[in-house]
Amino acid sequence: MRPGVGVDEELHTRRLLLRRFRASDGPALHDYLSRPEAVRFEPYPVQGADDCALLASQRAADPDFWAVCLAGGPLVGNLWLHRDEPASWLTWELGYVFHPGHWGNGYASEAASALLTTCFGAWGAHRVHAECDPRNTASWRLLERLGFRREGHLRANASFATAPDGAPEWQDTYLYAVLAGEWAAPAEQDARAGIGEPAPDKP
Repeated sequence: MRPGVGVDEELHTRRLLLRRFRASDGPALHDYLSRPEAVRFEPYPVQGADDCALLASQRAADPDFWAVCLAGGPLVGNLWLHRDEPASWLTWELGYVFHPGHWGNGYASEAASALLTTCFGAWGAHRVHAECDPRNTASWRLLERLGFRREGHLRANASFATAPDGAPEWQDTYLYAVLAGEWAAPAEQDARAGIGEPAPDKP
């Protein structure tokens, strides 16, 4: 368990609730992971109902995953915040996937801002990084709105599929990061409210 993070911890924003996944979240998870546009840049294909039932159970036991829900409403996406090793480096990796039906409302910015503020504040993070496909414009624009810097363009460094002949299909990724000293809470940067931006896929 990460320092300062409880199994039942919740985070609240103006419009959202960030909570732990529950085993009962399978149908809501399936509602967006079954959509091609939601998983276009993911390292996995669209997910069936049985797959999502299993994923919900697994995520309920994994403190890296956060379910993002409308306040008093349905689950609209998820965040992933994983602490890298060695733990002494105080570095986390961020990821996200949101329901295409809720893109364009700024939920990704609002949720990520809340979680990152907690990560840098309560958990004492030094650095948070993220990677995304260069073709996923919505994703890297979101990271830049959050204050991340593009630190590199990694060439042919990842493969999640194979060609008909069995050879790996390589793809590039952008590397982004933000340091504790660079992070400002959303209240200090009104632009981070992100209203109107598309909520992108997890890098």
